[in-house]
Amino acid sequence: MKKQAEILDEQAIRRALTRIAHEIIERNKGIEDCILIGIRTRGIYIAERLAKRIEQIEGSSIPVGEVDITLYRDDLTVNHEDNEPTLKSTSLPQNVTNKKVILVDDVLYTGRTVRAAMDALIDLGRPAQIQLAVLIDRGHRELPIRPDYVGKNVPTSRSEIVNVELLEVDKVDKVSITKK
Repeated sequence: MKKQAEILDEQAIRRALTRIAHEIIERNKGIEDCILIGIRTRGIYIAERLAKRIEQIEGSSIPVGEVDITLYRDDLTVNHEDNEPTLKSTSLPQNVTNKKVILVDDVLYTGRTVRAAMDALIDLGRPAQIQLAVLIDRGHRELPIRPDYVGKNVPTSRSEIVNVELLEVDKVDKVSITKK
């Protein structure tokens, strides 16, 4: 059996997202011209939660969208039946050109997912700025990518796996680490 250590519970996730929401508002001097874009799958739910907190704090809503990075990955996911990539959806609430886009993801590891998301975004328009918000930064970057907003820095070894579980997908809110 794999040993699992819980590093964030439901309350800790809520506190981390509340802090990130305040930091986004502070850094951008409000939310004018800002858009939250979640990276599939869990990044979308984190972006939606951030939007709710920002609306509670600011009294106005921030647009939320999602980006599918399938065609931009350097380790393309393929549907084995027809050898075609399995595409999901990209849904943007508005054009990203001249907007401050805050990409949202659950875990930042090598940076390759974020690079793919930036490539996908730039194909859709020219943002004024791209910022990055992650729930967990676990280190081990392979690309020069650094988050602007971090829920928790978790030093890990490459033999560990960070598991983010969210109510919307997994019926529980928690982050844990397991050994491979």
